[in-house]
Amino acid sequence: MNKKIVVALGGNAILADNPSAEAQRESLRYTSKRLVKLIKQGYQLIITHGNGPQVGNLLLQQKAGDSLANPELPLDTCVAMTQGSIGYWLQNALREALRAEEIEKDVVSIITQVLVDADDAAFANPTKPIGPFLTEEEAAFSGMADNSTYMEDAGRGWRKVVASPKPIHIIESPIVDGLVEKGIITISAGGGGIPVIETSEGYQGVEAVIDKDFTAAKLAELVNADYLIILTGVDNVYVNYNKPNQKKLERVKTSEMQQHILDHQFANGSMLPKIEAVIQFLENTKNGKAVITSLDNIDKIFSDEGSFTLVEN
Repeated sequence: MNKKIVVALGGNAILADNPSAEAQRESLRYTSKRLVKLIKQGYQLIITHGNGPQVGNLLLQQKAGDSLANPELPLDTCVAMTQGSIGYWLQNALREALRAEEIEKDVVSIITQVLVDADDAAFANPTKPIGPFLTEEEAAFSGMADNSTYMEDAGRGWRKVVASPKPIHIIESPIVDGLVEKGIITISAGGGGIPVIETSEGYQGVEAVIDKDFTAAKLAELVNADYLIILTGVDNVYVNYNKPNQKKLERVKTSEMQQHILDHQFANGSMLPKIEAVIQFLENTKNGKAVITSLDNIDKIFSDEGSFTLVEN
């Protein structure tokens, strides 16, 4: 069996600067051409992706059209909808790129549910901003109307915040694993997955957003991946970032990364969850390795030509 790689794409990379469907499809065509280079090298890809901007736009559209006859849909359903649309665009873009390289491989996207703990402390402390910016007065009114929490966001206005619980299990992971064993390229767990809790009647969606990098780490663990690759906007992870003494990290141990976390080297809303997700994967996977880099470097990782951060135990 070829080495298995879980690749986590960012939602912002898909959206780029233009929210139109065609612009997002074009971004995914570019992404797919880079990913296919790994397939040409003989690696088996398991792809996951973010959806933050896409869900945000969907919530804006729902807000604009909300009425008694056309009510807004719950957040878990919006995550499912964007999983479907991005998966549809991406699987077609990958097929185009594979055809151009004369590679015969099947691609499938899977609507994926991710189990979270109903007692996760995150539910008592919602911090993940979603949806449109409101004035303080609008936020107060909306909060009373739907019993939601709103917080001021970096001076830009007030936004609804929801819980961001940790993933416990990926419900469809056995299906993903089975498809991977057959050599099929899978797209799953988009946007961190549809957050669900287990009840006596089955799985039930909840108002939450799961960090896509933690879900990617859980997916990589469950399919026993050889590599977890998290794509971001920079080629390397840095310490003392944007300071005169900044230093890029190239090949590091998890113990070094844990010390950098204790030294507050990584920002909460950007690099820190990626580092924590990488450590989670490496602690739970025998002989696994993890890479954090940019999309443009992804096909250079295994030739040692690019600039990237490799983390291992």
